[in-house]
Amino acid sequence: MENPIFEELAFQENPLFERIITSLLDQKYAVVEDFFSPELIHQLRQVLLQKNEENSLKKAAIGNKTNQFIAREIRGDFIQWMDQSKANAVENTFFQRIENFINYLNKTCFMGILHKEFHYALYPKGTFYERHLDTFKNDDRRILSMVLYLNDQHWTIEKNGGELVIYTANGKDISLAPYPGRLVIFESHFLEHEVKPVKSGERLSITGWLKTR
Repeated sequence: MENPIFEELAFQENPLFERIITSLLDQKYAVVEDFFSPELIHQLRQVLLQKNEENSLKKAAIGNKTNQFIAREIRGDFIQWMDQSKANAVENTFFQRIENFINYLNKTCFMGILHKEFHYALYPKGTFYERHLDTFKNDDRRILSMVLYLNDQHWTIEKNGGELVIYTANGKDISLAPYPGRLVIFESHFLEHEVKPVKSGERLSITGWLKTR
């Protein structure tokens, strides 16, 4: 029989995760600069660049698996889904950190997150993603959206563009530059958002969702 006193002693509060939770409660989104180490960000960037070099990325579609179509006038990114069962050492480190976060959310907030899905994304020059929600009419299991940026350290909105705009309930638009290592987390059901056109370079990221049953 498990000892509840031991379980309480074994649980350690995570200040970073607590900051994210507080931000999500206050404004339905959180912006984090230090969720992953700079070394891991660099390694993930190299993995994505290698996949692009190998032509492994495919044009992204609109909708979920039961209703997909390609619409270049809506979104222009190229993606590859991440398969945890085939993950390399770098991707395993990424997934372990995500799983730690999920376990913390389920333990402290009782969110009932049971699944996750992530993909690499590359936006070439001139591409964008129009304003949208991350949930579907026939599938509302996504509860938290996550975007991790893998651009180089010289990326700027003025030169490169590609900023993420989040449309909040109070009408205040939040514009976020895709700086390397920046992680944006927001509630999938409530916040519409868009990716502004990439002016130059290739916008690199990992995008994913934490899902209920």
